[in-house]
Amino acid sequence: MSAPRATLSKHQVTCGDGLETLLNDPKDPSHDPYETTETHLERLLGRALNSFDLPDSVIERLETALAHSTALYSSHHSAALHRTTYRHTYLLPDGSALGLWELVHNSGRGGAEQHELYTEEAEVRLAVSRLPEGPSPDWSGDRDGGAPSAGDGDLELLSSLFARPIPAQPRMYVPDNSDDHARRVLRRAENADRPGEAMAGRLRLAFAHHITQALGRQCPLEGGRDAGFTLYEHQFLLLDGSEVSLWEVEHTATPDGRHMCEVYESERAARDAMESRSRVR
Repeated sequence: MSAPRATLSKHQVTCGDGLETLLNDPKDPSHDPYETTETHLERLLGRALNSFDLPDSVIERLETALAHSTALYSSHHSAALHRTTYRHTYLLPDGSALGLWELVHNSGRGGAEQHELYTEEAEVRLAVSRLPEGPSPDWSGDRDGGAPSAGDGDLELLSSLFARPIPAQPRMYVPDNSDDHARRVLRRAENADRPGEAMAGRLRLAFAHHITQALGRQCPLEGGRDAGFTLYEHQFLLLDGSEVSLWEVEHTATPDGRHMCEVYESERAARDAMESRSRVR
């Protein structure tokens, strides 16, 4: 007698020696549609360039998952960029669900496909904005089965959108492993004058944080090519009630055009660095 099956949304979850999922991932030629959730998670973490950035607490919860499903969230294809976003949802033993957002794109060297993982939709949105063509003008309209937005692929339009001042946002701190977030921001900084141990020590007391995009633009470099610059303020609320900010500059103003991350303690230092990098040859 065949094992009973339950339908969860449009994904099938089969019951056997454990719970397994028929994963909707048709574009992966190595995919086994009946792989276990454990194998699926290993495959995701193994191919992601930034898996080391995921909080240990999230990994530990995912390792207990009983079942999983995958849904296509957005897709963009143009002559310059292929980009797809998936949401992977995991069923945990306590009945709750935990999600991972996967960004797949071909902006690597030679058009190689790259995978990135994020725990929040806001984080994957920021990651999309760093890609050469930036974010879709209407993220919600860029879904599976929807027509591509008329602005997709128009680099001049996207550049003008990025150049507009970003309206001031209310500061809303969120308690969400903020000390671990601070550690990850500092760890990915590549500049020699990044914040040192004194700042790292203060940020171990962070219990809430807020991220604001302060600037995003394309900038022409000497030599005739363009580079993307994005400036973020990571604001932290510490246990003693004080507030501390880290200013993160992400750019492609490197000699070989690769993506680089720099972190500074002040906005002035971050903007001075952006000005300096814009003169790279």
